[in-house]
Amino acid sequence: MLTGTLTAGKVASHLGLLVLGFLVGVAGALVQGAWFPGGLLLALLAVGGLCYGGRVLTGGRTGAAVGGVGWLLAVLLLALNRPEGDFLFEAGLGANVFMLGGMIVVVICATLVRNPQPNGRGSRLGP
Repeated sequence: MLTGTLTAGKVASHLGLLVLGFLVGVAGALVQGAWFPGGLLLALLAVGGLCYGGRVLTGGRTGAAVGGVGWLLAVLLLALNRPEGDFLFEAGLGANVFMLGGMIVVVICATLVRNPQPNGRGSRLGP
């Protein structure tokens, strides 16, 4: 949920994260199948970087969630059968790990309890 006032900057950053999430989903779908073990790891790291970066950029959970929604839209659209009968994901372990692992990464990033501290200090008081 958006907190505070709704500004043009917030709307633009969330729309940008949505588009970036879609692009990361398309790129990850292509990379995970092309370079199997390394490409799968790279695609999952990209999803994590997108969601965590979106969270830091927006200062809240919505940044991670919006990036994850864009990623999920791309993955679901690419997983659908086309009229010709083919689809982008091959039937195998790599595609399943990419889809389920990506969803887990999005949920983890979107439900983190705290935002990172801007100066790197913890929540303890004192020196």
